[in-house]
Amino acid sequence: MNPQVFGKEHLIYVAVSLIVAFAVFFLSKRYAKTERAQNFVVKGSALILFIIILTNRLALVFEYDTANWEKLLTDSFCSTSSYVLSLVLLLGKKNNNVLHFIWLVALAGGTITTFYPNFIGQHPSFLYPPTILGMMHHTWSAIVVVLMLMFGHLKLTYKKWYCTLFGFTSYLAYGSFLMCVLGYGNPFFMTGPALDGTVFTIWVITPIYAVVYALIILAVELFRHRKKTKSQAE
Repeated sequence: MNPQVFGKEHLIYVAVSLIVAFAVFFLSKRYAKTERAQNFVVKGSALILFIIILTNRLALVFEYDTANWEKLLTDSFCSTSSYVLSLVLLLGKKNNNVLHFIWLVALAGGTITTFYPNFIGQHPSFLYPPTILGMMHHTWSAIVVVLMLMFGHLKLTYKKWYCTLFGFTSYLAYGSFLMCVLGYGNPFFMTGPALDGTVFTIWVITPIYAVVYALIILAVELFRHRKKTKSQAE
């Protein structure tokens, strides 16, 4: 029987991933004390993410007898965000506009898919390269986001709200190109749901995402204001 969500293989993977994640966070917090060390951790984790997502796409390219190089092109939120997040961290500056859009997409997508990977049953073996590498890039993208937030590589603020608007517009434009020019069937869940039998197309996901993003930013700003007020009172 093929692997299943919440099956033995999946639960072992989740347990190992949680152990690895907490070990990475603990060791990074304990030993990366200088800005140089923290930058090394963030960029190093981004490099690992890039290697994982690239290897995942290559596994899809050579999945069958004839290589399909179009598989190098990503057509989902998570895989595209893994590429973008890794490259922007490796090549871009701290706190740049792309990070202000991509962080929540990568964190939410990576976390949700780690715990509910709907593609897990595509092959009898859980270690089938497209399966295990797909799992790994989702999980690691969430870890990378936590690391860059932990070390202030990204500072959340309501002033950068427009980055989310531009980001989703870019994803829609790219998805439209894949669908209309290259013939992809459901890029970015534009024509069908992320999970069969649900209503979660991009047209439903986007407003939910906007509300969640707004609530997180509001909580951050309230916490920041409360901390500043408390500091001034002392």
